[in-house]
Amino acid sequence: MQLTMENTGDANRIHSYDDGFVVINGERYEGTTVVMPGTLRPGWGPLSLAELTTAHADELLALDPELIVLGTGALQRFPAREFMVRSMEAGVGVEAMTTAAACRTYNVLIAEQRRALALLFMIEGPGTAD
Repeated sequence: MQLTMENTGDANRIHSYDDGFVVINGERYEGTTVVMPGTLRPGWGPLSLAELTTAHADELLALDPELIVLGTGALQRFPAREFMVRSMEAGVGVEAMTTAAACRTYNVLIAEQRRALALLFMIEGPGTAD
């Protein structure tokens, strides 16, 4: 799905997404992707939400986000309780939603000059699990 253009300056912006990929700043990325206004880490960390650990939370929190927007694929799912607790202890909220919603939400937040971090698990195509 193509997203509408917003003026976000030099910040990393999600242009579109579809099954198995996301387009950021005109470049296509596959696999779990971390994006913040000034940080882009394609192919980062675990391939599935079930593999997300507190060590991953620590790595994301080191980037100093004010909010983590967690894109969980085609369906809204929630990470392990320990991941959520670690983030909350650091004063950083985690909002879990579909990857499509996370892409849209991230773009809105960066347009508001927020230090949002989007952790995007790819949407799987028909006939595959996500």
